[in-house]
Amino acid sequence: MAQLGFCTLLVFSGLLHHIKSHIKKEDNPEGKERPNFIIILADDIGWGDLWLNRPDNSTPTPWLDSLMLKGKRFTDFHSPASTCSPSRASILTGRHGLRNGVTHNFAVGSVGGLPLNETTFAQLLHDEGYYTAMIGKWHLGHNGSYSPVHRVMTWAALTNQALTFPAVLPVYIVSIVLIRSMRDATPKWDYLCLKMRRLLSNPWTHGALKTDMQQRQSSRFSQPGGGSAKRTTWEGGHRVPTVVSWPKKIKHNSSSDALLSGLDIFPTVLSLAGVKPPSDRRYDGIDITDVLLNDSETGHESLMHPNSGAAGQYGDLQTVRLKHHKAFYITGGSVACDGESGPQQHHDPPLIFDLSQDEAEETPLDPESKEFRSVLKQVEREREALLWDIATDRVSAADYTVIPSAEPCCEPQNPVCRCHRLK
Repeated sequence: MAQLGFCTLLVFSGLLHHIKSHIKKEDNPEGKERPNFIIILADDIGWGDLWLNRPDNSTPTPWLDSLMLKGKRFTDFHSPASTCSPSRASILTGRHGLRNGVTHNFAVGSVGGLPLNETTFAQLLHDEGYYTAMIGKWHLGHNGSYSPVHRVMTWAALTNQALTFPAVLPVYIVSIVLIRSMRDATPKWDYLCLKMRRLLSNPWTHGALKTDMQQRQSSRFSQPGGGSAKRTTWEGGHRVPTVVSWPKKIKHNSSSDALLSGLDIFPTVLSLAGVKPPSDRRYDGIDITDVLLNDSETGHESLMHPNSGAAGQYGDLQTVRLKHHKAFYITGGSVACDGESGPQQHHDPPLIFDLSQDEAEETPLDPESKEFRSVLKQVEREREALLWDIATDRVSAADYTVIPSAEPCCEPQNPVCRCHRLK
């Protein structure tokens, strides 16, 4: 109970950093109505943890069930990476880690964060008059200009310290109340990063979010990677449950099997808002507006899955998805139930699985088969084209330097406080 009280004190005494930036009429001179957006991410929820993916799931998530029934569920949606920092960076920029520079997690004592020359869609929306907010786990830098309040967030509520349930609840509940107070400042974009699954099954969270969502137009729930294969490029490491809801725009209780990625959030949100991205760099996401609104099933022809720390170099695109086939040039690093990790293995030729027949990735195709040879040619062509595109693009490099003095202090007044004495 003392822990809960301390967390509440942090919220009211400085965890919320409010920047005085308000929507003005001249930001939208034509007076066109633009959609509001809420994007919710939850760490470490695997594809089989929610909804129809596993009907026998005993964890109650009534609000998420309701959101699914009112929106469109995606059965083949993938996190851009299998760990926190790179997945968040790719979602916000629409670019793989090899382009935006964020290939693995930042540490508590990291000096840097998401490179400052990378542009997030929050910045672009803010410049077009959107009132932007970020709530929860940022994990893209906490020092100076790397903090979210300096990445053109109108305001942010951070929970960088490793708080456990229910101590973290006041941060989210108070933040949601503040979001609801923003109703007169439209349009709006909110980004909620939920740290744990139990938060999603709590009735306090359901009530606050449900009331707020009724005032909004477009809401998305997804995960930045999770499950027992976290960090790997097996399906369990990056395939995630995802749903999008937009009253009167998206069909209720619908679904799509299109091959999609968190990379697609960047171009799709900008498209719906009528905002153009910078033209001096290239992007990996695609605009999926037709999938959302017009029942199109056209997603990615191919999708690359980066190494997130299990095997190979950070960020390397060693796993290729091509329609319903998937090729691995390197495997290993998956953690078994006893805590042991599998050895790293390079594959030449690569392992290729047919996910339409072998979703568990248990039996690779015979390298001598006609199917294997046909798929391999296409995989090599797609992979080489992307790697060349990245090599000739404007890419960034993140500063992963770690020094003790970069660790956030233990002061309740500090908006990025990480207090190690929370016991």
